[in-house]
Amino acid sequence: MNQNRLQRNRECEHCKNEFTITDGELSLYKKVDIELPTICNFCRIKQHLSFWMFGKFRKGKSDLSGENLITVLPEKNRYPIYTSTEWYSDKWDAMNYGQDYDENKPFFEQLQKLQKKVPRPHQNGIKNTNCDYCDDVWNSKNCYLARSMEECEDLMYSYRNLKVKNSIDVAICYNSEKCYDSAECHHSYKLFYSKHSRDCIDSYFLYDCRNCQNCFMCWNLRGKSYCIENVEYSREEYLEKIKSYNLGSYQAIQSFKKRFEEIMEDEVVHRLNFNLKIYDSDGDYLLDCKNCHNCNTISESEDCFNCIRGMRHKSDIDADGCWYTELLGNCSCCVNGYALKYSSWSSSRYSEYLDLCIECEYCFGCVGLKKKKYCILNKKYGKVEYEELKNKIISDMKKRGEYGKFLPYSMSAGPFNFSTSFTYFPDTKKEDILKFGGYWEDINESNIEGMSTDKLPDDIKDVPDTIITQALICPLTGWRFNIARNELSFYRENGIPLPRYHFDVRIKESLKTLTVLQSYDYVCCYCKKDRKAYYLPEWNYKKIACEECYKQNIN
Repeated sequence: MNQNRLQRNRECEHCKNEFTITDGELSLYKKVDIELPTICNFCRIKQHLSFWMFGKFRKGKSDLSGENLITVLPEKNRYPIYTSTEWYSDKWDAMNYGQDYDENKPFFEQLQKLQKKVPRPHQNGIKNTNCDYCDDVWNSKNCYLARSMEECEDLMYSYRNLKVKNSIDVAICYNSEKCYDSAECHHSYKLFYSKHSRDCIDSYFLYDCRNCQNCFMCWNLRGKSYCIENVEYSREEYLEKIKSYNLGSYQAIQSFKKRFEEIMEDEVVHRLNFNLKIYDSDGDYLLDCKNCHNCNTISESEDCFNCIRGMRHKSDIDADGCWYTELLGNCSCCVNGYALKYSSWSSSRYSEYLDLCIECEYCFGCVGLKKKKYCILNKKYGKVEYEELKNKIISDMKKRGEYGKFLPYSMSAGPFNFSTSFTYFPDTKKEDILKFGGYWEDINESNIEGMSTDKLPDDIKDVPDTIITQALICPLTGWRFNIARNELSFYRENGIPLPRYHFDVRIKESLKTLTVLQSYDYVCCYCKKDRKAYYLPEWNYKKIACEECYKQNIN
């Protein structure tokens, strides 16, 4: 018993904090057949998501054809970049970069050498129309400078959305249209400056509202109309008040945002989490999940541990950014995978240590392969020879302490501070990432010319048509950005003042409240019982309600 306890209580090799492997985790590690982790869950997530580039959009050229492209991959990269069309074509073959295994060198060193030679696609995603200025976009149309979306249309400056149309600056929203500056909102229309609301129409500054219409600065409402700060008015009174607020003024909006923050701190009754339709599961932002533990932002999943940002997991553990997968262990950003281990950006089966491999089976330590079988370091073997060499490599890796660990930071596609991981761990220091062999990029654009945004007209009605030809300079980053023609039309149509900050700054600000991975101790404001909730203590939320009390009092 004591020996078993020692096995499950470990010190993280990265942060040095102690972590425990639970009985449930141990059982799934055995089922998936991967090694027990040597770093804690938070450090695993940090390393996994460092392989998911958030990036900064830039212009470049294909290393194959010279064709112009837009990418979030860094300008100073360690590998060739092809357009996505070229990468998926038969114009090149990753098998041409195959290399022999050298038992005298660390395996990760050999795998990284291979990775540096194999091209990467300039953009993740397929089946899109007019989405060149996007990344990680799937089955979408007419989107611009947006990331991580599926089945979206006319979407700009947004992040991780599903079935959203004609919207700007929205994050983690679903089945919505004509929304602006909103986060984690569902099935809504013309919803502005709002959070955690569903089925709402023509409203501003809503927090945790359901089925509301024509409401302003409200919280915890259900099925209401014509309300301002949770006070109901007649239709005529409401419209007159809204008109007097001058919502086209940037200064007015900033004042309302400050009031909204005060309401979130003092008035809103906050749920412990934003889980919906779950059974025997724990975490945050879980939807239709069963037997999922320590998970965050996943849906339609079952029998999983330690998974975040995914969908349709089954019996996965330590799988982050993965979709439609089963029996995955210690993987990042894999889709349509089965029995896949220690891999990144791959859709394959019965394989280990893959990067960017599509529809492969029984491969080990490969990069960029498509529909291959029995390959090691991009070199083809017979079945028996493959198994013998694989076992030899695993034995050598175990002696060096490599086997069972995820791909090292040095194999990430770009700098940590431009990865998805940095949105979850924004306090990470440059020296800490460099210590683990990762990358960091400091971008200085102080020499770029443009107009300071403090010179913009305060009210949208005073903005001239010529603004679309003017380069603007973000006061926080110094980065240049522009107002697109259809973007200006959207602002004018909806009476929205021009933004003052670069679009990446705006979307990262929205993500701050949606990327909390740890629960904290609180006391229910009704029953006074101790509870765990996913809100940072420094947010100073005064009213946290347990699930039972929330249901009884918010209806």
